[in-house]
Amino acid sequence: MTRGPLRRLVADLGGGLERELVDRLHGQVAAAQRGVMLARSAAVGHADTEELSQRMNRAEREGDDERAALVAALSDALMTPFDREDLFRVSRSIDDVLDNLRDFVRELALFEVADTRFVPILDAVETCLNDLDTAVHRLISDRPGLVHAALAASKTSNQVRKRYQEQLAALLEGPEVTPALLKRRELLRRLDVVGLRLGEATDALADGAVKRG
Repeated sequence: MTRGPLRRLVADLGGGLERELVDRLHGQVAAAQRGVMLARSAAVGHADTEELSQRMNRAEREGDDERAALVAALSDALMTPFDREDLFRVSRSIDDVLDNLRDFVRELALFEVADTRFVPILDAVETCLNDLDTAVHRLISDRPGLVHAALAASKTSNQVRKRYQEQLAALLEGPEVTPALLKRRELLRRLDVVGLRLGEATDALADGAVKRG
């Protein structure tokens, strides 16, 4: 065995890889949490659009950097404490969450729309991200509780879809279809996609936890 692979094996067995992977996932979730805060500010129209866009782009780049580092660590590892495919799925879905939050902020500016009806959905997204971060933490600190935490996060991801449906129903109660209504419907749909990607992340985490036992 060469020196490089030997060092990687020692790090893997010593828990170094596990800590790195968890730190990278935490970093991705943190970037998404910043993204949802920026999206909320944009939704209520209380911030400069250009500045928000720049801050969102920074959050996206930070999330991309964390994901790239995680993928590199998975590629170099001789063994992993968690199924590689499931970790990759979790990371990819969190990345999709941030991408869709970025697009939501862009579309708010393009459509020139500010509407507080988006806030309850974004609140649910934030709650789910917090629960997801707790589940990621338990990859190391509380393995027996990981499945429970992942399933709890999955349940909160369903609240995003529920609130999307409620707001869509309220939107469509109007007597006519207008350009303003169509713009808001597209923005609501963007947030629904965020919820779907969150559900995929929590499901992948639960799948990996069950496999590991």
